[in-house]
Amino acid sequence: MLEVAVIDDPAAAEVSLDPVRARLLAALAEPASASTLAARVGLARQKVNYHLRALERHGLIELVEERRKGNVTERVLRATAASYVISPAALAAVAPDPGRAPDQLSARWLLALAARLVRELGELIAGATAARKRLATYAIDAEIRFATASERAAFAEELGAAVKNLVAKYHDEKAAGGRDHRLVVALHPSLKKKEEE
Repeated sequence: MLEVAVIDDPAAAEVSLDPVRARLLAALAEPASASTLAARVGLARQKVNYHLRALERHGLIELVEERRKGNVTERVLRATAASYVISPAALAAVAPDPGRAPDQLSARWLLALAARLVRELGELIAGATAARKRLATYAIDAEIRFATASERAAFAEELGAAVKNLVAKYHDEKAAGGRDHRLVVALHPSLKKKEEE
């Protein structure tokens, strides 16, 4: 089971967004049969089977084993991932494009960058998986508390300068066999924790 899977097919996204199917996906973090799930979620086994077939058809769940119980074969299934992210590629006609309005101070531009990141990573992961290769990535996730808005602005300016210097130092446009990489640096307010609210 993958930790996270990216859904880029519109039909698979639609299937996963159905509330009953989303509950079944969550319940299938641990392998289970339709009858076990039916008891757990309070639905008829036939209805659970109907939803399971739709999830399986779109690759969101997989067969783990088949067990014989008298004249019946019980299918044990599990989710293909612990969690899922729906790629903007699933809504290609209305997917955000950071190239449309590149405003570094706009939260909506940052959201468009994040959407592009999800879409591109989804495609890269699929390609690396098909080629049975690891995908070279790197990320930093940190939280910083600024005393004032001017300190935040000074930090952003200094960070921008440092990143530009590093890019200038390591970027080699003419490198034979080199590979382009995308660098995204983001700064946004942290969500308030429940106890602070």
